[in-house]
Amino acid sequence: MSAPLGSGSRFKAVERSAAASGADNPGAVAAAIGRKKYGEKRMEKLSLKGKRKARRHRLKDYVGT
Repeated sequence: MSAPLGSGSRFKAVERSAAASGADNPGAVAAAIGRKKYGEKRMEKLSLKGKRKARRHRLKDYVGT
């Protein structure tokens, strides 16, 4: 069973695979594959979800709670 969509683990897996294959920018490769599979609008939603999650995590570390 694969990870839930939007968790970021699928993106990271594709990114690692691209890096192992020798890609210069594995993040760009993963993003291009995601855009082809899910479309521009869906990838934008997933990207925003990830950015919000990262921001919350950074704020927790900053506040110390």
